[in-house]
Amino acid sequence: MLAYRILSQGEAAQICDIDKPDPQEGQIRVAIKACGLNFADLLMQKGTYQDTPSAPFTQGMEIAGVVDAIGPGVSHLNPGDRIAVYSGQGGLAEFGVFDADRAIPLPDSVSFEDAAAIQIAYGTSHLALDHRARLQPGEALLVTGAAGGVGLTAVEIGKLMGATVIAHARGADKLTVAQAAGADHLIDASEDLRTRVKELGGADVVYDAIGGDVFKAAFRATNPEGRLLPIGFAGGDVPQIPANHLLVKNLTVIGFYIGGYLTFRPQIVRDSFDTLFRWCAEGRIKPHISHVLPLTDAEKGLQLLRDRSATGKVVITP
Repeated sequence: MLAYRILSQGEAAQICDIDKPDPQEGQIRVAIKACGLNFADLLMQKGTYQDTPSAPFTQGMEIAGVVDAIGPGVSHLNPGDRIAVYSGQGGLAEFGVFDADRAIPLPDSVSFEDAAAIQIAYGTSHLALDHRARLQPGEALLVTGAAGGVGLTAVEIGKLMGATVIAHARGADKLTVAQAAGADHLIDASEDLRTRVKELGGADVVYDAIGGDVFKAAFRATNPEGRLLPIGFAGGDVPQIPANHLLVKNLTVIGFYIGGYLTFRPQIVRDSFDTLFRWCAEGRIKPHISHVLPLTDAEKGLQLLRDRSATGKVVITP
C-alpha cells in the first residue's frame, strides 16, 4: 500500500510503498477514505510538535474510512462499518491500523471528507469554548486567524453557542469566508486589532491561533473577567503573558490541548465528536474544505498550509 512517511527526522516526507499492516489485540484496520491535514503535521516534520512519533512513521492525524479487518478482542465494530478516528498518525495512507476504542461511528449522511475535516478543528473549538472557556450566550468572542482550519470552526461554533463573534483575518477574501460562517464583525489584519475590538465593546473570550503580537493586542482588548485561549502559534512567536495584567483585570488564561484529553479523559473527546457528527448530520455545521487532493499530492496539500493559502481544511483522499 502507499503511505506518506517520515523515514528520518529532519528529512522530507515521501510517498512509500509498504506492507499493509495487520490489526493486533484491540485494533482495527481501516480502508482510509479521507484524512484531514493540520498545522501540527508541519511541526511533526520539523520534530517540534509535542507528540511527534519516533521516525519512521506515517503522517496524518485524523481519518475517516471503512473498517477493513478487526483484531482479537474487538466486538463492537465489524468490517464494513463507517467510522472516524482521531489517530495522531497513520492517516496519510491507503490503510491504517488504529486502536478500536478511538473509533467513532459515522452517521450515513456525514461524508468521509466532512468527518476527516471535523475532528481536530471542530473538536478543538467545541471543547475549548464549551468545556474550558464556558462561553455564554451574548458574550463577545474574538477569533484570530478566523479563516484558518481551526479559527473558522470557532466562528461557527461560537455563533451556535449564542456569542457575538468578532473575526480577525488577513484580506477581504478570508474575511468573507468568516462572515459566511457566522461572524458578526470583521477586522482585517492590517487594522489595529486592539483599537477595533475596544470600539466594539471589548472581548469576553479570546480564541487565538496566531500568538505573537496578535495575542498581545487581543490580550489588551479583553474585558475584565475575560478568558483567553492560546490555541496555537501560527505566527511563530509564543507570547509571554504579564501576570500583573491578569491580576488587575481579573483575567484567566486557559490552557487547552485536545490531544491531552485522549490520555486522561478520552470520553470527553468521544462525546464531543458524537455531538459534532450529529450536528453535521442535522445540517447545523458544515466544514469548509478548500482543497481535496489525492494521496500523491499530500506534500502539495501541506504546502498550502505553509503558505497560508488555504481557507478552512485541506483533505487528502487516499
